Amino acid sequence: MAHNYDAQRRETFETFKSIPRGQTLPDTAVVDFLFFVEEDDANWKAFEKALTGKGFKAKKDGDTMVASYGPMPVTPDAIWERERVATELAIAYDFYPDGWDLGQDD
Repeated sequence: MAHNYDAQRRETFETFKSIPRGQTLPDTAVVDFLFFVEEDDANWKAFEKALTGKGFKAKKDGDTMVASYGPMPVTPDAIWERERVATELAIAYDFYPDGWDLGQDD
């Protein structure tokens, strides 16, 4: 089954719309994009190499690949742009997107 990028994009934009009134986000941050392994024989090393080739820092954390990017603007458009790139790679390497969160500035 094909991945639904439109639904994934809507979810990212909805995240910003659902921020409670008065809560603020930083202008920039490192964003961690999370990917779960979908197949037992998924190629972790190749996925990590592909991510780093696109400017992400990648690390395995249990059954999850964490692809960090930034500091970058914390806007729906900027996050979606990088999320789409990372998701396209993830799917090619048998990983499944599981959202994103704001990481720590290094």
